Amino acid sequence: MEEKRKNIEKELLEEELDLEELNKMNEDKLDSDEEEVNKLIGKKYTRNEIEQLFLLAEIESSGEIEEKEKNLAYDEDANQNSKKSIKSTESKESQESEESTESKESEESTESKESEESTESKESEESTESKESEESTESTESEEDIPYMDKVDSYQRKTGLTDAVQTGIGQLDGIPVALAVMDFEFIGGSMGSVVGEKITRLIQYATRKSLPLIICCASGGARMQEGSFSLMQMGKISSTLLNFQFHENLFLVSLLTSPTTGGVTASFGMLGDIIIGEPDATIAFAGKRVIEEVMKIEVPEGVQEAEYLLEKGSLDSIVPRNLFKGVLSELFAFHGIFHLNRGGL
Repeated sequence: MEEKRKNIEKELLEEELDLEELNKMNEDKLDSDEEEVNKLIGKKYTRNEIEQLFLLAEIESSGEIEEKEKNLAYDEDANQNSKKSIKSTESKESQESEESTESKESEESTESKESEESTESKESEESTESKESEESTESTESEEDIPYMDKVDSYQRKTGLTDAVQTGIGQLDGIPVALAVMDFEFIGGSMGSVVGEKITRLIQYATRKSLPLIICCASGGARMQEGSFSLMQMGKISSTLLNFQFHENLFLVSLLTSPTTGGVTASFGMLGDIIIGEPDATIAFAGKRVIEEVMKIEVPEGVQEAEYLLEKGSLDSIVPRNLFKGVLSELFAFHGIFHLNRGGL
């Protein structure tokens, strides 16, 4: 046991010795390294040179620091200037945007006012048109609802006429004439049985007395309320004029005022020896709207006016109403129809 203990102690002592030796060796190595470094430094640079190197390094570092500080200051100034420019541009843009928004608002307000005014005017026009259309529809409906005989009675009271034509005899610069004048105020101057009968009897009287005949036309055509009876008046008057003009060789003048349409144009209106129209008078058989609806074609403007018909040969002359008397007197004199005395119509 004692031997083992002694052996262990020896080993421990040996280990301690080994550690001390290792430490010494390390210290010796470090000292030798420092000496070698110092030797190397001593070989390359002197102490003064080393100090100068340190001073140069410090100077360079201080210069770099100053340059960095200057660069930083310059960058800060540039940033401030850019910020100011950005602010100024932003302020300008905001002012421009405000001005543009104000101008847009003003334009929108003016446009809204104009649109409101236009809408109000349109609404007022539409209201007036609707009122007029309602009144017209009501009037047409009321007229359509009225029986035909009651309508004739109402027009007789309104105009003071018995029907849409007045007939008689008289003198024009001493020349005896038979005269028929249609009135558009009486149911649109439409030709019914009474109108046809009165004109027929006037033609027969002028044939017996050998009088020249003047028929002044203003009519919308045959009276539809009488149906086929009104259409029969066209043939009756035309056949009576055949005897008046060709068998007795008497003189007929047709004066076409505005409007002259329908069955009147298709019969005695266009059978005169001389056919005279008023300026700008509407003279046609069917109206423009009826032709366009039935035929599905567009009727050109002006083809149903007196000037166009004169150009195409349907009229002999266009004479204003205030010159009718003088022109008719010259026509009668030209055709050998002389006055009987100096009296006038």
